[in-house]
Amino acid sequence: MSEPTRPAAAEDRYTVPALSRGLQLLMQFNREDRQLSGAELSRRLALPRASVFRMLCTLEQGGFVERAEDGVSYKLGLSVLRLGFELLSSMELTEHGRTIIEELRDRSGYSAHIVVRDAREVVFIAKAAGVSAIFHSIQVGARLPAHATVLGRLLLSDLDVAALKILYPQEPLPRHTPRTPTTVAELKALIDRDRTTGYGVSMGGFEAGISTIAAPVINDHGEVSAALSITVPQATIDEQKLPPLVEMVREAAAKLSQRISHLPDGGQIVKPLKKKAA
Repeated sequence: MSEPTRPAAAEDRYTVPALSRGLQLLMQFNREDRQLSGAELSRRLALPRASVFRMLCTLEQGGFVERAEDGVSYKLGLSVLRLGFELLSSMELTEHGRTIIEELRDRSGYSAHIVVRDAREVVFIAKAAGVSAIFHSIQVGARLPAHATVLGRLLLSDLDVAALKILYPQEPLPRHTPRTPTTVAELKALIDRDRTTGYGVSMGGFEAGISTIAAPVINDHGEVSAALSITVPQATIDEQKLPPLVEMVREAAAKLSQRISHLPDGGQIVKPLKKKAA
């Protein structure tokens, strides 16, 4: 028998404040803030230093944080990484996608990736390193700004203008290169262009000397659930080489769409893409 739905007013009775604070502490660490002191964590969480110290000691015993080299600051520990990889290994996208991007890597010769969106960032959840991957080696778990990348534009393609404005309430949007859209209107125009073609190509649009070819992965609800891509360590791609590479990426994305939608071989997703909130 399923558990009865609890009234919203009663939710607080079922929460554990100490656990909530511990999770909030862990969430303070990110790509920019890889090391934080107890004093800084105390300030951010608006908690007494003694309380933060006890949480850090508990998390350190479990391997979720560890002391930094300066002996004062802390950084995330291997237990967090272990949890992340357990999650990735259990996700249907990575389960079905790993062999597909390995095949794409073998066919194209370039590194292949699967990415998903987390709010305003894209997150790399699977990678098949190409033989020429020395020039560019992005790792699983890496994050990039969604609005500034072709990967992000594909992952944002389910959102209408209203949803995009909720996601990006302030303009101008952060500029990373001269090609970065700085308004929601500019971003929507790029999203619609890639949505119409069914794929996206960026040649040095986010990182100099790097080109990306990407295509959306569609689930059985007609929604973009991921993007699949190859990374070419060149500022531009030869006009004759581009079409076959685009076709390889689109075929791989279609195959992954088919797998996660549990369609038989040769099946097609006929549901239109839906508009959804950010």
